[in-house]
Amino acid sequence: MQHAHNTETGSVEITRELTIQKLFYQQAQRYGENRVAMREKEFGLWRPITWQDYFDNVKYLSLGLIHMGLEPGDKVAMIGDNRPEGLWAEMATLCAGGVAVWLFQDCLIDEVKYILDHSDTKFLFGEGQEEVDKAISIINECPKLKNVIWDDPKGMRNYHQDYLTSFKAVMDRGRQLEKEQPDLFEKMIDRGHGDDVALLFYTSGTTSLPKGALLSHNNMLTMGQHLMAVDPCYDTDDYVSYLPFAWIGEQMMSISCGLQIGYTLNFPEEPETAQENIREIGPHVMFAPPRMYEQMTRSVQVKHLDASWTKRHLFNLSAKIGYYVADLKFKKKPVPFYWKALEWLAYVTVQKKLKDHLGLSRVRHAYTGGAAMGPDHFRFFHALGVNLKQIYGQTEVAGISVVHRDGDIKFDTVGHPIPGTEIKITEDGEIITRSSSVFLGYYKNPEATEEALVDGWLHSDDKGFIDDDGHLVVFDRTKDVFTLRDGKPFSPQYLETRLKFSPYIRDSWVIGDKKDYITAVLCIDYNVVGKWADEKKLNYTSYQELSQKPEVYQLVENQIRQANKDLPDAAKVAKFTNLYKEFDADDDELTRTRKLRRAFVEKRYQEIVEALYADSDSVHIDTTIKYEDGREAHIKTDMTIIHLEE
Repeated sequence: MQHAHNTETGSVEITRELTIQKLFYQQAQRYGENRVAMREKEFGLWRPITWQDYFDNVKYLSLGLIHMGLEPGDKVAMIGDNRPEGLWAEMATLCAGGVAVWLFQDCLIDEVKYILDHSDTKFLFGEGQEEVDKAISIINECPKLKNVIWDDPKGMRNYHQDYLTSFKAVMDRGRQLEKEQPDLFEKMIDRGHGDDVALLFYTSGTTSLPKGALLSHNNMLTMGQHLMAVDPCYDTDDYVSYLPFAWIGEQMMSISCGLQIGYTLNFPEEPETAQENIREIGPHVMFAPPRMYEQMTRSVQVKHLDASWTKRHLFNLSAKIGYYVADLKFKKKPVPFYWKALEWLAYVTVQKKLKDHLGLSRVRHAYTGGAAMGPDHFRFFHALGVNLKQIYGQTEVAGISVVHRDGDIKFDTVGHPIPGTEIKITEDGEIITRSSSVFLGYYKNPEATEEALVDGWLHSDDKGFIDDDGHLVVFDRTKDVFTLRDGKPFSPQYLETRLKFSPYIRDSWVIGDKKDYITAVLCIDYNVVGKWADEKKLNYTSYQELSQKPEVYQLVENQIRQANKDLPDAAKVAKFTNLYKEFDADDDELTRTRKLRRAFVEKRYQEIVEALYADSDSVHIDTTIKYEDGREAHIKTDMTIIHLEE
């Protein structure tokens, strides 16, 4: 098995023959017992797992799958939180020549059934009782599904179905098979080619049913190689893996880059403790969708609202210095020495502690992608001295095709293409991409493949342009771009992210394509507004009641006026209302990565949209909400409509 290393960064030479499993084998041989591959926090302690442990677990799982009848090209699905076992199952699948399919942990039964059935999944790895229950309820409707493998024994004592197997039992079968065929594992790894399918990844489905994108080993590995050429990482780095493995961004950091570089993956105790665990580890590299950075910003803003007079003023002063220096850097102007001194002072007094609190004290590169991020959030992190960069890509290019470069960051762009990637804009403004990371096509969907892939170019269905500095500016999804009353195109996402910069607003939905004016439906942040209401001695018993209070409307109106400030008249919000509930992925209003399903919400809340464009001051709602646990609640309320007279 031949391999070549770049010793400085620990990165690997990528050839057409290289597969993810061959690379895994090389790295495990290279590091063995001497280096920690991953850590998991359990019962309050970080448990280290060496490369040798990682290798042994994957080997026996993989042989166990072969013993149970896995054949090359078979699909193996995984569902569960971010844990070492999930990654072992994925790697074991690839080592055995199978194709890995990930599902979001919070997928509803219908989604689970659709993906397992559509992908022809043969084996399903479920974390514990909850995932096993989902599998049991649909196994009769998924004829190809033969085995369900569980890992957490809690609550599993009375489950005796013959298609259920424990993680341990699969590994025991692997050990048994190794005794019979000692060199089988090495032989399996040597098989395969970089052009083989590695992952079958389902897109978020903002418009319709999710499509299954087929990604090869070469797609994944070249993407990681090209990103690492821009922002090198080192095998001494730490990375916290807390985003769902079903999101291509997480695969990109854990597998495409993580495996090549050999940095340590850290798994949080629970999804709820992720922020706390990030702080304990202090990662060197970070990748998160905008909502995670929005949450961090909100937590700082809320602390600021609660702080003492002195602390508040110190924070405001350091923020002023931070913003001033960040803006100089954005404009590529030199920072005078006295501003450098002030910046150091701001760092020592406020920023150092704040960055540590957010877990960003050691971050060299922080990335965000997957949805639009507002300029306000972006500037906020740069004012703190965090090297935050926008990336642009999609599942179909193994995650990423464009990224900002150090020292050349413009917050309204996504930067330059990574090496090996070409970007062009078609005549009607669509962004198209060509590179070695462009996917093989959609599973069982030749029509969609033909639409997406034309002469080797991937059509993104996103509108954008390339600015004078060669930066790519992504406008919005083609179908989401508005035409304002003055005939100009406008991206609703831009305004939505600006509105969400307010700590009081959790979600926003902007309407106004080909209309006389722009309107907005807002979801308040229940915790932050609740705290504000408590201080104002306002009584309320539920989200619905709090959202409709006149004082809360006044609070939200002030936030909108702030966002409206420097927008052209045609793009300003003219009317708004507060929704009686939050947008929810379980109600199909958001995708699993929290992107708004515009067409769906427009249909669902049609009466609200009609009222916003009629001459009325309120809209009467009489509806039923369904909760995750099956309970239903009847909601009867009048939503106020506020007119902002400019």
